[in-house]
Amino acid sequence: MQDKPTTVAAYAAGASLAAVALFYVFGPNYTIDGDESNDSNRKKSIVGLSNLANDCFINSVLQALAGLGDLRVYLIRELHRRELDGPEIYHAVPTDDSSRGAKEDKVRELQQGLITKALKEMLDRLNERPIYKKTISARDFIQALEFAFRTRISRNQQDAQEFLQIVLERLCDEYHAGVRARNRALGSMNVSPRLGATGAESQSTIPEGPAEVEVRIDDGTPNGLPAIIDNKLKEIDNETGFPFEGKLESQIECQFCHYQYKPNQTAFVNLTLQVPQKSSTTLNSCFDGLLKTEYIEDFRCDCCRLQHAVDLKTQERARTRSQSDLERLDHEIARIQEALKNDPEADLEGITLPPSDLAPKRRIARHMRITAFPKVIAIHLSRSIFDRSSSSKNAAKVSFPERLPLGGILNQTWFKLLAIVCHKGSHHSGHYESFRRNHLYAPFSTPEAFSSYAQSRVASENPSEAPSPRLSPLSPDDVVSGSSLSPVTSSTSLSGTSQSATQLSPSVPRPGTSNSRRSFQSTFSRSQTPQPTNSDTNSPTTDTGRTSMSSISRPSRAIPRSSVDTSTGISSRLRRRRKPNDRWWRISDEKIKECKTGDVLGMQKEVYLLFYEMERPESQSGVGQS
Repeated sequence: MQDKPTTVAAYAAGASLAAVALFYVFGPNYTIDGDESNDSNRKKSIVGLSNLANDCFINSVLQALAGLGDLRVYLIRELHRRELDGPEIYHAVPTDDSSRGAKEDKVRELQQGLITKALKEMLDRLNERPIYKKTISARDFIQALEFAFRTRISRNQQDAQEFLQIVLERLCDEYHAGVRARNRALGSMNVSPRLGATGAESQSTIPEGPAEVEVRIDDGTPNGLPAIIDNKLKEIDNETGFPFEGKLESQIECQFCHYQYKPNQTAFVNLTLQVPQKSSTTLNSCFDGLLKTEYIEDFRCDCCRLQHAVDLKTQERARTRSQSDLERLDHEIARIQEALKNDPEADLEGITLPPSDLAPKRRIARHMRITAFPKVIAIHLSRSIFDRSSSSKNAAKVSFPERLPLGGILNQTWFKLLAIVCHKGSHHSGHYESFRRNHLYAPFSTPEAFSSYAQSRVASENPSEAPSPRLSPLSPDDVVSGSSLSPVTSSTSLSGTSQSATQLSPSVPRPGTSNSRRSFQSTFSRSQTPQPTNSDTNSPTTDTGRTSMSSISRPSRAIPRSSVDTSTGISSRLRRRRKPNDRWWRISDEKIKECKTGDVLGMQKEVYLLFYEMERPESQSGVGQS
């Protein structure tokens, strides 16, 4: 009996060592990136930007761009594509005479993607996870931007929207320049068949390159390259473009002759919406000012002008007596009528039309719509009010939603708010700050490291032919005395799948498995497994959305939990109720603090720029969820 304290101490030390090993093996960055890190007292923050020369308009835009996942994916993919293709493709420029001199250097810099690389490096530094307060400078990116435009960025006129417009237009130009360079390289390849001992091959060369590039086709040999790779690369260029680029289409219809002009398509990288001069408005009302039907008076319609010319020439033909004039008028009237039938907007060469001042004025309807939605839509709320002698700021409240629907009823597209830029002050002075949603994209975080381990452990120990359902947490009343559910039964019945009573049986200790291990797995699964929604279950559910356990036969007596288990269960349920997407960062240069979505949506008088990201199809099914 003298060895009992030593045995207890050794057992405790072994259990502690096992827990520490489990923590650092399966979730080493759990306290840093996981959502459960909110329970720690460690001061959490992100990387800030220093403001040494009135750079708040630059810092706010860069912090907002750092929180856009689709933009970061684009930057990684675009730079990786350039590395795979090789520098010789993007160093060669078109051989026409218009690309000589300074323009040739500009085209080469666009193809090489200087700002794309500089922005990626800047956003990578801003997305670090510091363990202490860290502040960096945006000077490297500013110098790259000044070198690209061969000018200095003025600090006198600070406008975050103008800076964002410059950056996005430059990124878009570099993307299209890279696509054109790749197309020229593919078009300049001279493919000639060559027969060898192993089969037919094809060889192509790039004239601008220093060496030949061998292109193998799918000829059935072991060295053959599948031809589907080239088609896949073309699909990437066509489908995944610049994430901020969208298309607007405007069309005009005459209200007198009902002639519809040809649609005019224009590309955009951000949308400017005029804020109406009233005390409060909504973002949808600002969109109505851009996309609603607008009626314009005193417009000279091309179709009505041609019809007016036909009427005048017909009257002139009735008055003339010369045979040559009759033939000329007949020819002109026939040409004009043909243009009226085919294309009233086309130029009529050799036809003398009456002066445009004599053409009748009509009322037209002008309609504009978005034909191609970008993955990330940047919205600029124009608050400038210009008078004859001065300019001022429109301080109207603009309410904006967290989830923005755009498009028609049948083809509606949902966007989610990821960042905003606010301005405090007057039209001539003030300060910019940004709000950025506090989340990380894979593979930069493991928010459910423990729950995935528990689910995989239960599934591996009890294989089943049925598809793996989702687990559901147990309430304190679900603990039964004298018996417990087996892991297989728990994983199926708690997920909402209808099971018969014969599948429920008391658990029998397996060889080599202790009771403490099984209780640890059961408690671990209950505290870490996400709660299923009503749409995922087929059995009756309670008011809180959990599966009702009334249909499961169990003994009437239950063993109450201890105070430690009860407090642990309550805290875990409170953590599950907290919305992980409700966390935001409020960033003012190097000053950073945490806030909630309600605080962001409350910035109605100060909001200036909004950044919405297109939701994935799987996330659009849960309307109303953040």
